[in-house]
Amino acid sequence: MEPKSHPPINIRSAKSEELPRAVAAIVAAFLTDPPARFGWPSPHDYLQAMPLATCEFAGSCFQHGTAYVSADFCSAALWLPPGVQPNGEALERVFRDTAKREHLDDLLATFEKMDQSHPKEAHWYLPQIGVEPNAQGKGLGGELMRHALARCDQERALAYLEASKPRNIPFYLRHGFEVIGEIQIG
Repeated sequence: MEPKSHPPINIRSAKSEELPRAVAAIVAAFLTDPPARFGWPSPHDYLQAMPLATCEFAGSCFQHGTAYVSADFCSAALWLPPGVQPNGEALERVFRDTAKREHLDDLLATFEKMDQSHPKEAHWYLPQIGVEPNAQGKGLGGELMRHALARCDQERALAYLEASKPRNIPFYLRHGFEVIGEIQIG
């Protein structure tokens, strides 16, 4: 029996006007993500707030041409180049305005700890990568990762990310990442 083959996957940089489509892939992919749902356990609140949070967390990648998407917009990887940071003040404002009140302090502390944990050396940062649930298991995430890491390798630059759930760690290890720490709040 031959292994199941998938059609070739085309990855490209999303244009600024395609931001809503790329963000939609992230929102769909993070629907069951523990930290995202911790802040917004209600489906309505999650669907209202997650696009705003994604734009503040990683939206500047669109200006840098480092929002990578599959041609069908079922997957996206939002990378920030060296020296580019998430809009922390605006992200905190989104959290304060939208997150479940009893979880707000832990959510803010988590993001503060994430910021403090970044390498001191210049690095590419992957705030979010995701494949919408109906397209998972088809190699989209791996192709997104290979596409971005080829650039990191070409530039001989570090790459850094946080895994929001333990189940994703083997995927990142397969792409050459190493676990360097753990963040736990609350």
